[in-house]
Amino acid sequence: MLLLCHTRTLGLMSSTKRVLLASPRGYCAGVDRAVETVERALAKHGAPVYVRKEIVHNRHVVDTLTEQGVVFVNETDEVPEGQLVVFSAHGVSPAVHADAEKRNLRTIDATCPLVTKVHQEAKRFARDDYDILLIGHVGHEEVEGTEGEAPQHIQVVEGPDQVDDVQVRDESKLVWLSQTTLSVDETMETVRRLRERFPLLNDPPSDDICYATQNRQSAVKAMAPQCDLVIVVGSQNSSNSVRLVEVALQNGAQASYLVDYAREIDPAWLDGVMSVGVTSGASVPEILVRGVVELLAEHGFNDVDTITTAEETLTFALPRELRPARNPR
Repeated sequence: MLLLCHTRTLGLMSSTKRVLLASPRGYCAGVDRAVETVERALAKHGAPVYVRKEIVHNRHVVDTLTEQGVVFVNETDEVPEGQLVVFSAHGVSPAVHADAEKRNLRTIDATCPLVTKVHQEAKRFARDDYDILLIGHVGHEEVEGTEGEAPQHIQVVEGPDQVDDVQVRDESKLVWLSQTTLSVDETMETVRRLRERFPLLNDPPSDDICYATQNRQSAVKAMAPQCDLVIVVGSQNSSNSVRLVEVALQNGAQASYLVDYAREIDPAWLDGVMSVGVTSGASVPEILVRGVVELLAEHGFNDVDTITTAEETLTFALPRELRPARNPR
């Protein structure tokens, strides 16, 4: 498919307005699980269902669930005692679980299993008295949750520019972990710089950057050199969506913008443009992408090609509180 699209670009780019649609895009398995968790909690328990923080970082999803009776709060102390609260896909620290227990809250944990894996790695290395360098964005909910598993052992490194500030106790007992939604290339540059300073730095047991983040970035890398413009559908507080804009610009796109909805597209962006790439972050429902493609069609971009770089089949089981009961034999 990629070769076909490239061939068509060479022959038609000067005369045909077209859209290149990245695949994979949109919902990952962790987001799908988290959103379904809230929907099923509503169906089972009725409104209100409280959710700590945004269940996923997408404005449309949050607004839609709010209309259905979900109440989003910043902290568990905003939830009335004894009520049901869902923890978001980004994960929470042990302190949050403890606070919920003190308030006698019923809890459902919608943390993405890939984030849980990073939490388990942090606990394991802390038990072995390692210093842990967590590559990620200070203040991001996922980073706060992971850091809370072992605050005495973890220091956050936001990027290559902070490597010189890192201080460790024992260079032979040092490991790096990462936020799951980062730019793969930037993360590995940070690791390279860290390893220059600390040659004995250990790698995590397996990739921390999630498969979906990597796949969406790979699709954009394949698409961007053929695009005058790349539109990424996603919210400003979605780390993986913001990274897709950066990846597009770093890999040949002439311009790239992040929008929540098609109506946010400025027609001036399309002036002189013949090829528009479209993708979406891992927390974006497909209906929003369809809206962008339909708007582009109104501006003459009727030729739509899909660039596929991977197939995704992974699914995650719902939290046990929401799984269908097994039929007794």
